[in-house]
Amino acid sequence: MKLLSALISENHTFRKALRSIDLQTSVVLIACALLMMITFKFGSRSFFVTQIAPEASALQAWGWWFSVQGVTGFLIPILILLIGFRCKPTSIGLGLGDWKLALLVFALYVPVVITGTWILSDARAFQLEYPHYRGAIDSWSLFWVYHGLFLLYWLGWEYLWRGFILFGTQHTFGIHTIFVQAVPFALLHVDKPTSELALSLLGGILLGALVWRCRSFWIAVPIHAVQMLVLDFWCTLRLRAGVSGNGLESLNAALSAI
Repeated sequence: MKLLSALISENHTFRKALRSIDLQTSVVLIACALLMMITFKFGSRSFFVTQIAPEASALQAWGWWFSVQGVTGFLIPILILLIGFRCKPTSIGLGLGDWKLALLVFALYVPVVITGTWILSDARAFQLEYPHYRGAIDSWSLFWVYHGLFLLYWLGWEYLWRGFILFGTQHTFGIHTIFVQAVPFALLHVDKPTSELALSLLGGILLGALVWRCRSFWIAVPIHAVQMLVLDFWCTLRLRAGVSGNGLESLNAALSAI
């Protein structure tokens, strides 16, 4: 009898806990994990080359990855929130929000990122990592095509964290959702150079806070895209010119490789 009573009590507690779970928050968190699994499994360049297009070029493989991330990180999450939960576009970060503040922050950020990435690009670890598509080093045409395709990736990558998670769970976690989205974002940088890994957590928190304040995810796309573009640009120039150091002479020598 004691065992039966305990089981009945536990069942009651379980059912009560189950009823207290917020459906949207649960779906968003689980969907995020599943979408990342799909991206890593079926969106990888190796999957594209081995399973879809064995004769594809390296640039096409990168384009596949960027496109899959755009679908799994941007398109599908938006459909889940708009159609599945009938959210308004402005409530899930798709409106313009405080665009004046966003533009001001972006204008202040660009000089900082230009200077910071120039310094970082002097490290051999960054030159070995960036640009990811090595064909961009030898051809400016391929460089710009690559970064044009990269925008698909940034839409998916940024909305998944700074849109889907941030706004999709805000009613449950409140402002703490800024930290919820920053943790997995930082962990996914674990294979990056140490300095980038350390900055990813701080950057994820700050970018999440900016999007939260502006009530729009759109500002996250140019901030991250410009950061990658400039870093790739500096690394490409250094690799082309064989330049090291951060002084004006090094800068002039690197710019001569344009």
